[in-house]
Amino acid sequence: MEQADTVVIGAGFGGLSAALHLAEAGHKVVLCEALTYPGGCASTFSKDGYRFEAGATLFSGFGPGQWMARWIDRFDLDVRVEPVDPVFTFHGPAVMDVPSDRTAFADHLCALPNAPADKIRAWMAYQERIGDVLWSVLDEPELLPPWSLSALWRHALRGPRYLRLLPLVNRPMSHALERFGVADFEPLRAFLDAACQITVQVPASEAEATFAIGAVENFFRGAAHIHGGVGELGQAVCAAIERMGGSVRFANRVKALEKTADGWTVQTRSGAIQTRHVVANQLPQDLMRLADVSSARLDSMRSAVEGGWGAAMLYMVVRDEGLPAHAVHHELVEDAARPLPGGNHVLVSIAARDDRRAPPGFRTASASTHVHPNSDHPARTLSAVQDRMRVNISRKLPQLQVVEEYTASPRTFERFTRRTDGLVGGVPRRVGWHNYAGLWPRPVARGLWIVGDSAFPGQSVLSVAIGGYRVASAIGKRP
Repeated sequence: MEQADTVVIGAGFGGLSAALHLAEAGHKVVLCEALTYPGGCASTFSKDGYRFEAGATLFSGFGPGQWMARWIDRFDLDVRVEPVDPVFTFHGPAVMDVPSDRTAFADHLCALPNAPADKIRAWMAYQERIGDVLWSVLDEPELLPPWSLSALWRHALRGPRYLRLLPLVNRPMSHALERFGVADFEPLRAFLDAACQITVQVPASEAEATFAIGAVENFFRGAAHIHGGVGELGQAVCAAIERMGGSVRFANRVKALEKTADGWTVQTRSGAIQTRHVVANQLPQDLMRLADVSSARLDSMRSAVEGGWGAAMLYMVVRDEGLPAHAVHHELVEDAARPLPGGNHVLVSIAARDDRRAPPGFRTASASTHVHPNSDHPARTLSAVQDRMRVNISRKLPQLQVVEEYTASPRTFERFTRRTDGLVGGVPRRVGWHNYAGLWPRPVARGLWIVGDSAFPGQSVLSVAIGGYRVASAIGKRP
């Protein structure tokens, strides 16, 4: 039987990062992926000669000195990172560009009718101060557990800064907005509600304030696009894993995990592997079935994820006429007074001009909205959601000329990513102390670990990559 130090299940960015850092540390790593390409929910796939983003297309942490930028340099990843500015255009009660410069964004808000300018500027300055504390850790995830003595010393020096976070813990983001007197300024509130729906899966009135502010800061912290699609980054990470002696095996579904005296036997499509550690880039409920294990922690993680969302998608081919050459992103809210899921809130990402993704004169675009995560939804229900998405897009982006369209649903995501009910986006960060429970990475069973959007620190590509790094560090410290 083949032997390995660690088997990683799933080539989402949590699994990719864990495999990459374990390979760097000298582990014999085997990464098994059921699909023929990496990325999971954040992948680039081909359909009828076009290349679409399955979901996420806009990422953060690529600014000078930030973690994703250093990650690319550290492992010599062969990708082209393209900063985006404006980061996106928000179409809500007002239409406004969201630039990477927060001062410029504050200027846009303050120029709107009846804007409480002084209060807006005070809020934006406060958001930046909180973001500085939170992102100092995301930029240096060595400061997250498992801690070294050096990390503990650096935390001690930063202690006074951390006190800024205390008024936000176990409170909704809307509470902070009320303190600054901006909760009722509809353009800002609609923008923040929509931003929270994308990033932490709930509106500002429900979102744990620290997570919500940290997530909204994504737009002002090195936002960028990967030329050719996020799949290019996934392929580059796979190449780096293999350069360091790891093995990446596509179309190699893991069928079962069996506990042994000193580890696990991993039954894969291509054969069995004996390993000491397993890192699963999977939902907790999917891992529980695969390994036939259960624990209070796994049950808690499963329940948290089940409160999340699925996605309805429109994958579109559009005419290039009138579009800038770079990637562009639009966030559309039809009615800010109504719940955002179900087509009222649509994120549209239009790929950069690239002949590898669409023939000259055309571009690919992905549009998404949240829906309840039930793969048994009647077809007419999802059809109604997608019709509402089309209406929203036609009203807010009349210049977009759609010439071809493909649809997707939670059932589609379940089929391709093997995630129960097509759940995407991870744990909704509703108010509560439970959000901090995963601060310390630990196995869910002996030698069995979870990475991905259901595990701390969160849902973005940056966050799940950091989560994979933390698990790799924890494995490296264990006997």
